[in-house]
Formats: sequence, C-alpha cells, structure tokens
Amino acid sequence: MKTRQIIAMGGGGFSMEPDNLQLDRYVLAQVPKETPKICFIPTASGDADNYVERFYAAFRTLPCTPCHLSLFQPNFADLRSYVLEQDILYVGGGNTRNMLVLWKEWGLDRILEEAYEQGIVLCGLSAGSICWFEEGVTDPLNAPLYKLQGLGLLKGSHCPHYDGENKRRPAYHDMILRGDIQAGYAADDGAALHFKEGRLHGVVGSRMNAKAYVVERDGEAVIERTLQTTWLG
Repeated sequence: MKTRQIIAMGGGGFSMEPDNLQLDRYVLAQVPKETPKICFIPTASGDADNYVERFYAAFRTLPCTPCHLSLFQPNFADLRSYVLEQDILYVGGGNTRNMLVLWKEWGLDRILEEAYEQGIVLCGLSAGSICWFEEGVTDPLNAPLYKLQGLGLLKGSHCPHYDGENKRRPAYHDMILRGDIQAGYAADDGAALHFKEGRLHGVVGSRMNAKAYVVERDGEAVIERTLQTTWLG
C-alpha cells in the first residue's frame, strides 16, 4: 500500500521562485516513476490564466507529465476519475476560503481525501498548504488575519509565509495565546513540511535560511521550536 504524503510549503516553488525549482523537484522525487503525472489545482486564484501558464512553463522543464484542473472552465469529463488518475496534486495560492467553498460545492474536498488515502501525493503553498490542516491562518487583502477550517487531513494548525509577511508571526502567536487556534506548524517562504502517514517526516528548504517551526502555548507565553531543515541547494 502506498504511503500517504502531504508536502506543505510556506511559500516558494515555481510561482514564487521561478529560477529555483528545488521544492518542485523534491515533490516530483517522492513518486517512484520517471515521469509522474502532476496536476495543478489553481482554484484559490480563480484559475488565473497566468498562474496556470507559469505552472506549465516550469514543469515542462522537469521530468513529469503536467496538467491542471479548472473548476471555472471545467476541463474534465468526470472530476473524480480525472483527479484519481494523477500521481501528485499541487494546490496553488490565493483565497483559501473561496477555494474551500468551491471544493465543497464540487465535491472535490471528498475526492482529495480519497486521493490521500490512495497514496496520491498532496502538496501546495499558501492556500495550498493551509488546506490540508485542521485549522489555518489566512490573510484577506486589507483585512485582519483570521482562522479558518481546513480539510483536517493533518492535525493542528498551520501558518505559511511566516517570514515573508510581517503580520503573520504576531497574528499566529496571538491566536494561539488566546486559545483561538490550536498549536501547529509555521513555515517560512522556501520551507516545506513533509508529512508521511500524518506525522512530520522532515523539513526541506530551497533557501539557506528558510525554516519551519512548531508553535505552541506554554502557560502565558507562546514558544517556537525550530525544526531541523535540509537545504536542497
């Protein structure tokens, strides 16, 4: 039976580091095939054309067979079959709440859970990393950060872009300290948390100083425990 895997990136990959595809190569390497089938799911961006084009521009240079899944202009005959024939499902960034609402409407949330159980590798950045956890910290444009519920395939909470957006760390700390959100994992841009069978297997980075953390409450304070990161460079 295949191992259940999720790779949650704080940021990075082809969309943030087009000249540094180390995280994307790492994702592909988790499938023991010469040319794994990888499907980009850009729902959170509204299936933005330029985002999809950047995906293809990057992954056509890598050893894989790329495709994408559009819910705005459906490009499949049967959603479940289309998803479950992939080796990797790569979720892009954008509006996490809107993405999850659309997934539920289409039944994609349940299909993704089925894909996970079948050993299809799940990954993504930002909205595409928050979504796998029970809870996450998201940031609507020009509004305070808030908590939302994810798919719950991974326990605890998650905060991406930990070093890339200056309001992320204090907001996450405040939420944990108030008990508004569970303890969990934070990841800098360029850092990826790799889970196998629901447990943290390791952390990898595409940048030398990219890190990930366990963040939790200790009495009246919040503590961060820096996780050992393997630089892919």
